[in-house]
Amino acid sequence: MSKRYSVAVVGIGAVGTEMLKVLHQRQFPAKSIRVFARSARAEEIAGKTYQVEETTPEAFNGVDIAIFAGTEGAKGASQLYGWQAVAKGAIVIDNGDDFRMDPRVPLVVPECNAEALKQHQGFIANPNCSTIQMVVALAPLHRVARIRRIVVSSYQAVSGTGRSAIDELQNQVTAIEKGQEPKAQVYPHRIAFNLFPHIGRPSDEMPGYYTEEVKMRRETRKILGDPEIQVSATCVRVPVFNAHSETVNVQFEKKMSAAQAREVLKSAPGVVVIDDPAKAAYPTPLMASGTDPVYVGRIRDDVSLPNTIDLWCVSDNIRKGAALNAVQIAEKMIEMGLI
Repeated sequence: MSKRYSVAVVGIGAVGTEMLKVLHQRQFPAKSIRVFARSARAEEIAGKTYQVEETTPEAFNGVDIAIFAGTEGAKGASQLYGWQAVAKGAIVIDNGDDFRMDPRVPLVVPECNAEALKQHQGFIANPNCSTIQMVVALAPLHRVARIRRIVVSSYQAVSGTGRSAIDELQNQVTAIEKGQEPKAQVYPHRIAFNLFPHIGRPSDEMPGYYTEEVKMRRETRKILGDPEIQVSATCVRVPVFNAHSETVNVQFEKKMSAAQAREVLKSAPGVVVIDDPAKAAYPTPLMASGTDPVYVGRIRDDVSLPNTIDLWCVSDNIRKGAALNAVQIAEKMIEMGLI
């Protein structure tokens, strides 16, 4: 009989809820799945009732795999309990951003750099959602023709902020339909029928950039294992409930045509190519929402610069951008004999 594991999911916001769904959908080899949060209570998630336990260091006794669901920008759980869980014998997979650049911690997208898992010290980080979908598309190309420079603009759904932002968009749309003034509480501006280039906080490290844009630069380099890749990002919040979209301009060291890139991506793990502009065939957030792949389209040669292509990629930021990637890390560690 194959081994089965005691799993804990820490946090039950939008990401934690999706993690529980993914664990069940993928029939993860769990002998038990427990849920930890700030307070003990009963919660119904996807038709199943969980007895949520208060998160304490002692709660991790006997846990084999602890998946921390921290939404982007949410601090606390992994800072307080992550390394304590490791000390209790658990493998920690953290969706938060606190330890992504820690040299002790592999930053992993299984389709891209699973080998980094061999260096783990009990703690593995899930990358930023916008970084995950981009590197799934770019890593196969980087292996063929090394990437020199990336210029990316992201169009990020409100689900990346959490349930409160989803509710805010819905409430604002409802208010506008009723002729009322919509209220902005989660975001600095109204998000309904609007967009703004502001995700995160102003960066001290890179003046003029927001922290989300800095994450894309730093994390891409770490995942692809190449600190010389130049990355410039502009991250935009858009009035879409779920699934992030990105325009990506990529310059390579040697010839990489759109036709070659298309063929490489058609066989790349985790990627689905939808690329027939004449028939209006390209990925959209509605298409991607609720699904696992990274969808790529609008692959074309950049006529302004040699060895450069443009592409468009879309993915569900709560699934592949968070919950699914975390579960895939655990699955890959089991496959590699690391748990």
